[in-house]
Amino acid sequence: MHDHDDHHHHDHDNSYSDMQARVKALETLLTEKGLIDPAAIDRIVETYETKIGPRNGAQVVARAWSDPAFADWLRRDATAAIASLGFTGRQGEHMRAVFNAPDTHNLVVCTLCSCYPWSVLGLPPVWYKAPAYRSRAVIDPRSVLAEFGLTLPQETKIRVWDSTAELRYLVIPQRPAGSERLDEAELADLVSRDAMIGTALARSPEAAI
Repeated sequence: MHDHDDHHHHDHDNSYSDMQARVKALETLLTEKGLIDPAAIDRIVETYETKIGPRNGAQVVARAWSDPAFADWLRRDATAAIASLGFTGRQGEHMRAVFNAPDTHNLVVCTLCSCYPWSVLGLPPVWYKAPAYRSRAVIDPRSVLAEFGLTLPQETKIRVWDSTAELRYLVIPQRPAGSERLDEAELADLVSRDAMIGTALARSPEAAI
């Protein structure tokens, strides 16, 4: 875990990694042979990135917002609490939940590769695996968040959590104002994948309509 308030600027690295280059070459070859439809693949990936996977995590957050006992369990033993909702499996065996607060914002990164809690968030977004995010999120998290459209007050402390193969993190965003009368399903609709990584806040009820 790292605490950061310094400001530095680093250029984005848009080059492909070796693995990304190989995948791109294979996709191009299969497309030219008519064996795959890139648009169809993009739709499938998008579904798993933003719909199917993150819905699990959103349910965890909604339960934590609405059930103080579950929230306490999540703080003490996130792995067991998350498993009680049926979300287990590879890339999510050992979990820790970190809770945002009025004076503290949490951000998750994997500086070594792309360790990510698949069981609650689905497939990792491309930017999570990019060298630019992996380096700059640690060095200058405030500017990185601003680039995602999230500008935090200077007095807000930013904590950066480094995921590893042994431990992965889930950010529990603050419950938005005006959501007091919503049920768990409605609360889950306020929670995005990015909010559970820390690059966004939970949506307001008005924004989710």
